[in-house]
Amino acid sequence: MREDYVDCYISPASHPRFDIINAAAAGPALRTALNAANAGLEQLERRAVPEWQALMEPLYELCAPVEYGWGLVHHYLSVMNNDQWREVEEGLQPEMVAFNLRVTQSRPLFSAMEALYLAADQHGLDPAQRRILESSLRRARLSGVALDGSQKQRFNDNKRNLAKLSMQFQNNLLDATKAYGLQLTTVAEVEGLPRSLLVMAAEAAQAAGNADAHTDSGPWRITLEQPSFIPFMKYSKRRDLREKLYRAYITRASSGTTDNSTILEEILKLRCEQAHLLGYDSYAQISLSCKMAGSPPEALALMEELRGACYESGRREFDELSDYAAGLEGELPLRHWDIAYWTDLRRDALFSFSDEMLRPYFPLEKVLDGMFTLVQQLFNVRVNQADGKFPVWHPDVRFFEVSDEDGRPLASFYLDPYSRPETKRGGAWMSPAFTRRRLPDGRLELPVAYLVCNQSRPSDGKPSLMTPAEVQTLLHEFGHALQHMLTTVDYPDAAGINNIEWDAVEICSQFMENWLYEDIARPLLSSHFESGQPVPQELFMQLRQSRTFMAATAMLRQLYFSLLDLNLHMSRQVSDEEIAGMQARVAKQTLIMPPLPEDRFLCGFSHIFAGGYAAGYYSYKWAEVLAADVFAAFEEAGTGNPAALRSTGSKLRETFLAKGGAVHPAEVFKQFRGREPDIRPLLRQHGISSS
Repeated sequence: MREDYVDCYISPASHPRFDIINAAAAGPALRTALNAANAGLEQLERRAVPEWQALMEPLYELCAPVEYGWGLVHHYLSVMNNDQWREVEEGLQPEMVAFNLRVTQSRPLFSAMEALYLAADQHGLDPAQRRILESSLRRARLSGVALDGSQKQRFNDNKRNLAKLSMQFQNNLLDATKAYGLQLTTVAEVEGLPRSLLVMAAEAAQAAGNADAHTDSGPWRITLEQPSFIPFMKYSKRRDLREKLYRAYITRASSGTTDNSTILEEILKLRCEQAHLLGYDSYAQISLSCKMAGSPPEALALMEELRGACYESGRREFDELSDYAAGLEGELPLRHWDIAYWTDLRRDALFSFSDEMLRPYFPLEKVLDGMFTLVQQLFNVRVNQADGKFPVWHPDVRFFEVSDEDGRPLASFYLDPYSRPETKRGGAWMSPAFTRRRLPDGRLELPVAYLVCNQSRPSDGKPSLMTPAEVQTLLHEFGHALQHMLTTVDYPDAAGINNIEWDAVEICSQFMENWLYEDIARPLLSSHFESGQPVPQELFMQLRQSRTFMAATAMLRQLYFSLLDLNLHMSRQVSDEEIAGMQARVAKQTLIMPPLPEDRFLCGFSHIFAGGYAAGYYSYKWAEVLAADVFAAFEEAGTGNPAALRSTGSKLRETFLAKGGAVHPAEVFKQFRGREPDIRPLLRQHGISSS
């Protein structure tokens, strides 16, 4: 294999070589990187000394190629998933787990780091270096560096099994989601569905083998992918079909060859055992030891404060929805598959608009241009289109560069906007390709980000038209990208989103969501794809007012997920019966309508079983409290005042966006706000009384 071909997987010059990267070569290239890194580790251990330049910098240099190559594998699994990339992951995962344990369980490296940390003043280490050492030492302890003999062997075996089980969980969920399709053949079955969904459903039917499928005549295929599932549940007039689709959704990956029920139980058991091996009572204690909350009681206290503020409001919202349905002779009592449908009807009646009515006002290109202009006004940076400058992994993918107002380059990012259910996992995310780094020769390696969404493709002669929720999602993910790209930290282990406590990493993303509802956004983000006119003022005011509609219900749903996650990982004993009982208890505390007996949503809860949110899903709400308080600073300054926006935005850039993981987020918040966080701005945003 050519050396330059191997290098594109583990040591690219500036951007990934997506024109030549493929699964067949990825495995050998990564093994080359692993062999070199393992050999280098042996040498580093023999001469490990408590000096930053002789210890931490060489360690990063050894690990970076492996992490980059492994990151490419996971990127492809997320956006271009196929059997070949799965084989690469399955073949390399045991070696990757072994390598990571080799690093974190190295006692020579741990001892040298500990000595360096204890002599930080003597060595003149700056705050970022101290934070990196703190995190590295904690990670080593939580990786079993102090374990010996059979305990260490058991811990490492569990680690390998957990990695394998999480991979199986995600693959099962993807396969189960792709496998299901609700085939509709008559006009009566699609009554009420918007044309945008009919176009998508006809395309899905064509992809499934119905070559003659047509938007107007069918057949149509409704899937469990979010762009298909959500609008069907909102707009379908067929209650029986909504029920069928809903039951399929809540039982995804819970039977047959894609059954995740035994996998999630085994994951919980192994995590519990890992905690006990490390001397903790529960896995939740391990998880929270690395977060702002610090301990399960701290996280539970905030969740309970929010639950107490929302529960009665949620009950009133449900009663009002039931009364509204009864007034229109809807079938009562309302069931789970009725909520989205009647919620949308009532919202339309109250606010005189629908998502489909607004969709033509949010073509993707206009939203992007407006978002980039907003960022320029807030943070004094420019985003410029640079399609074609570097190769991409799919023809849909766009490329952009970020610079300061004088044109000096700061970062770049790829945007993959459209849904591809056959190869691309659902949801939206930002992930780093490269992190800011000062090279030994003084040159600066700039950040590069992947920004991935799953919105509707251009179709039927129209551009990609976005719902307000999709616009909000794009703003959210771009908030993550801004924090990754605008960092001023030169140590990659603390630059951008690295080394930020998990329950603080959503602050910048949730902060950005708020701009959708501000007057400044109307001309920036909206422009009818035919007339060029922004969303009419009256409709925009309705959109803003609708933000508080059913807000307590939505918050209770998130609290249900958060509290169930925490309770599952606080438990010392895990069994199918206990999981079911725990789910019922948490649901009774948080949900107005309890789950169906056959509900198996945990089999699709990839955030905690295949992602990084184990005992950390509460982080969304924790960060949302801080994000609302951060945005309140802009409201207090005046969101219609350009000078005030620029001044407050500059302060945000100098704190949250610049400092990354080099400073504890609690301190960053105090630097920005001048005080401790307050829960009231979040409740006010959602129209919930704080009394």
